Amino acid sequence: MDGLETVYKTHHTGRGEGFAILTKERGGFLRKHIGTGKTVLDIGCRDGELTATYATGNKVTGSDIDSESLSRASKKIDITTVHADLNGEWPFEKKAYDVVVACEFLEHIYFPEVVMGKVCSVLKEDGLFVGTIPHAYSLQSRIKFLLGTKSGTPLEDPTHINHFSYHSFKSSLEKYFDIIDIDTYVPPRYRLLSRFFPYLFAHDLMFSARMKKNS
Repeated sequence: MDGLETVYKTHHTGRGEGFAILTKERGGFLRKHIGTGKTVLDIGCRDGELTATYATGNKVTGSDIDSESLSRASKKIDITTVHADLNGEWPFEKKAYDVVVACEFLEHIYFPEVVMGKVCSVLKEDGLFVGTIPHAYSLQSRIKFLLGTKSGTPLEDPTHINHFSYHSFKSSLEKYFDIIDIDTYVPPRYRLLSRFFPYLFAHDLMFSARMKKNS
């Protein structure tokens, strides 16, 4: 784990403490779907900047490969922290959580569908899987790819090893979960066009899904 942790410590340091994209929009989505009184596992929580938007009123465990970020998270908000490489074996109790949160996490994982299976293993019956992913195949990104540039697209982040379209992500999610909602964040300048093409202009996908009974 040491080499991969070094990669993420360097990556996080470059972005700075408290970095989180779309905190207002994603935080509002998380609060809406998680509610309060829940036992929550936040995978890939980094330093807890986004976790803080829904932690009040919930019992939260945060996990990340970056031990320094986890230390800052535990000082910032009242959560339990677990240092782990979530590509490997998970050190969490089975069927222990009402909600698993994964925000801007699945694109960093080698086998996202394997991770979805692990999410099911730690969720209670009827548990929720909630989170966000970058939408790599927006029209804006497609045009940039065509022009041979990755600037301003999910490809620009060297730690992104998976890239999702709306349809590919929905198909993977449906193997394990019944989808409640897949919402979008669309930059303001594209919102009129997004009324006609709701996913084509999306920058981020925000999802909430309930575990299938046979998972």
